[in-house]
Amino acid sequence: MLKWLGLSLLVIILDQVSKLAISGSMQLYQSIPVMPFFKLTYVHNTGAAFSFLSDAGGWQRWFFAILALVISGVIAVWLARLKHHEILLAVALSLVLGGAIGNLIDRLVYGYVIDFLDVYYQTWHWPAFNIADSAITLGVILMLVESFGLWKPEDTAG
Repeated sequence: MLKWLGLSLLVIILDQVSKLAISGSMQLYQSIPVMPFFKLTYVHNTGAAFSFLSDAGGWQRWFFAILALVISGVIAVWLARLKHHEILLAVALSLVLGGAIGNLIDRLVYGYVIDFLDVYYQTWHWPAFNIADSAITLGVILMLVESFGLWKPEDTAG
């Protein structure tokens, strides 16, 4: 389990370092074009994914923090109970755990999550996100791949 927690820790470190770099070098709402479809745009998200409940008045900070703590605990127990051969699921859970804790740190320290990755096409923008969100998304995709049996580890018995 420790190597999988190491992956979670790597996600947390990359997430927090990137957020500190953005918040320390950019003004709130400032955008820096990187590619024709991608900008760094510094924003605060007091809600959840896609700014869900961002206008709720403050209670959502603690609701999402407690939810992240509970989910993190469940994932840690799940990771500890995995079989040795369940590698893809372990990677997926580790990514989700690291992402959840990365955003939890923001909620507890700042009261909001720092987002800065802005993907867009012309005037349409995907909601801004961060490395923690990316890790969670990738982890969920890997969980779906594993649950549908689209990835099978090599048979080591033969």
